[in-house]
Amino acid sequence: MNAPVYLDHNATTPIDEAVLDAMLPFLRAQHGNASSRHELGTIARRAVDRAREQVAAAVGVQPSQVVFTSGGTEANNLFVKGAAAMLKPQQVVVSAIDHPCVAVPAKDLVRAGWTLRRLAVGADGVADLDDLEAALSVPTGIVSTMLANNETGVLQPVAAIAARARVARAWMHSDAVQALGKVPVDFAALGVHGLTVSAHKLGGPKGAGALVLDKRIELKPLLHGGGHESGMRSGTENVPAIVGFGAACELAVQRLGAFAAHCSALRDELDERLALAGATIFGRTAARIPNTTYFAIDGIDGETLVIELDRLGFCVASGAACSSKSTEPSATLLAMGIEPELARGSVRVSLGPTNDRRQVLDFAAAVATTANRLRQLTAMAV
Repeated sequence: MNAPVYLDHNATTPIDEAVLDAMLPFLRAQHGNASSRHELGTIARRAVDRAREQVAAAVGVQPSQVVFTSGGTEANNLFVKGAAAMLKPQQVVVSAIDHPCVAVPAKDLVRAGWTLRRLAVGADGVADLDDLEAALSVPTGIVSTMLANNETGVLQPVAAIAARARVARAWMHSDAVQALGKVPVDFAALGVHGLTVSAHKLGGPKGAGALVLDKRIELKPLLHGGGHESGMRSGTENVPAIVGFGAACELAVQRLGAFAAHCSALRDELDERLALAGATIFGRTAARIPNTTYFAIDGIDGETLVIELDRLGFCVASGAACSSKSTEPSATLLAMGIEPELARGSVRVSLGPTNDRRQVLDFAAAVATTANRLRQLTAMAV
């Protein structure tokens, strides 16, 4: 039996062999606690410090600015809740297309007296800067906008948003989980106060992420205990995962150009083939990360199409992995003004370095054939 063709890299990526090699010693003999003073503990501490340097280098900051977490969700919650605890209640602005791990904690701030404002996006999936100007006319404490949308892949004007947020004296955060390793990510150039990154989206292990912070701001920790991560995130460090995160970041930076060239060529051809099959490509007119195509075919249910494609050996998603069990239309597509019926047909393809042209052509052909068959079945049922 042939192995399935994996086209769901925005959900998670396979661990790179070089990353696994870096992790294995810390899953075996080098099992020390990084806070212990003996030899094994010292080896673990040095490995964590090295990984912190690698993650910092990937986004152009000092190692002291990197706070390791269990992943992107914790890092996003740490910024939103940790910042709110240091500020007086006022307005919090998040984009209408942000991930639930930003949107939900922001909504939860309403209980503490904050006002939630959702930043509109255009039909192309890009945040509306005019709407931002209107939002910032009200005293604002926190602004958060993702750098690359996890469904459409559309890149957001984070630097422009951050510049306006700073003028309004708001703390600016960006979730860069889907961007790191696919496009250049530079903390200073973005102008943010906080940046979230994660290991398993770029060939690293699950269970490791980081919040990168401006040195001039202070957050209230979510977790209290032994004072790990300079007091920002207590808990024994997951040394193997952190080591893997560092190795993955270093490799991602080295391979960025090759990754972008390879995936964008495949993505562009996939877009063309799907359009010929009658698909609508969401966010196609905007700048996107190079590996992502989000589409729907009118009259075809997305979940049904994903199941049929899975039977044919193609692993894709009917939206974001975190909401794949929901039958509701994509909130991102609704925010873009897409009709609910078309939005229910959404399917996300996210490519990786091991995918090739033959796989893309076979997938596009399978979509066209399956869509035609599903239409015929629907017509017969009527």
